[in-house]
Amino acid sequence: MSRLLAVAELGQSIWLDYIRRDLVESGALERLIVEDGLRGLTSNPAIFEKAIAGSSQYDVSLAGHVRAGQRDPEQLVEVLATEDIRLAADAFDRLYRDSGGVDGYVSLEVSPRLANDSARTLSEARRLWRTVGRPNLMIKVPGTPAGVPVVRQLIAEGINVNVTLLFSRSAYRAVAEAYLAGAEDWLKSGGDPAKLASVASFFVSRIDTAVDAELAKLGSEALALSGQVAIANAKLAYQDYLELCASPRWQALAQRGVRPQRLLWASTGVKNPAWRDTLYVEALIGPETVNTVPPATLDAFRDHGVAARGLDQDVAFARTVMAAVERLGIPFEKITEQLAGDGVQLFVDAWAQLLQAVAGKRDALEQA
Repeated sequence: MSRLLAVAELGQSIWLDYIRRDLVESGALERLIVEDGLRGLTSNPAIFEKAIAGSSQYDVSLAGHVRAGQRDPEQLVEVLATEDIRLAADAFDRLYRDSGGVDGYVSLEVSPRLANDSARTLSEARRLWRTVGRPNLMIKVPGTPAGVPVVRQLIAEGINVNVTLLFSRSAYRAVAEAYLAGAEDWLKSGGDPAKLASVASFFVSRIDTAVDAELAKLGSEALALSGQVAIANAKLAYQDYLELCASPRWQALAQRGVRPQRLLWASTGVKNPAWRDTLYVEALIGPETVNTVPPATLDAFRDHGVAARGLDQDVAFARTVMAAVERLGIPFEKITEQLAGDGVQLFVDAWAQLLQAVAGKRDALEQA
C-alpha cells in the first residue's frame, strides 16, 4: 500500500498545495487521486504567481482572451485561475460524490487585497462561487478579524469555506464559532446540512521559523524547544476541536447531519534542512483532519514517510512545551498575530507580481 493511502486509513485526508495547468491536462492529477489517494487540492496567490507568471503554459489561453478584448490584468488572472480551478474540480468530482461531500474539494482564494475588508471579501466570495460554478469548490477567506464574520455569512448561505492563515488557537476558536453560528443559520433557513463543508487551515512551519529565532537568543534551555512549538500548538488546537465536538451545541448540529469543520494543517513543508523532511506530516496524522502538502513533501512522504497516528499522542508534553514558551517570555500571541499579517502581505505581494507579469505578457501579445 502507498504510504499516502495508509494515512487515509488513519482518518486523515491528504490534499495537494499546488496547481498548474499541466498537472491536470497531463493526467498527473488523476494518477495522484487513483494511486496515492489524493483527496483535494488547495491554491493561493503565490502558487498561481509561480504557475502563470513562471511558465508559458497559459500563453495560448491568455492570447485568446486578449484577442477577445480583455485587457484588465486582474480579469485576465481571474479567468486563467478559474479555468484551472474548474478543471481540477472536475477531476475530483467523482471522489466528491463517492465520499458524500467529505472530500474532493478545490480551493480558490479571495483577493488578498481585501483581507481587512469584510464587505468586499463577502461580495467577492459570493461572485467567485457563482463564477466557478462547482459544488466541490471551497472559497478561501483569511481568518483575520474582518474575515470571521464573512465565514459565518458564507456558511449561512451554503457556500463552502476554507478559512486560511490561522496561527493561534484563539484565532481558530473564533473561526470554529463562526462555522457553528453559520451552520445554525443555514439550518434555520431550511438549508440542506449535507451541502455544508468547511476546513480551518492552521499553519505550522512558519511558527517554528519565527519562534526558533526567538529561542536562539535565550540559550541552551530554550534551544531544546527548537522544532517542537509548532507541533505542540497544532496538537492543542486539535484538542480544542475535540472539545468543541463534544459540546451540546455541536452535537445538536451533528444529529441533524452537519459535518464538522475539519482542521487542515497547512505550511507543512519543513523549512529547516537539519530536520526530517516529513516531520510535520508524520507528527500531525489523526482522524477527521486534512493535511495539504506541497509536491516535494508529498513525494518525500511517498518515498519514506511513516504513517502512524500521532496527533492525539503526547498531549501532556505539548502542554509542557507551550508552558515553557510562556515561562521563557516568548510573546507567542504577538508572534502569531505578526505571522497572520505577514501571510496576508506575502499573498498581496505575490498577487501584485502576478498582475505585473500578466500585464507584461498582454502588452507583448498586443505588439506582436
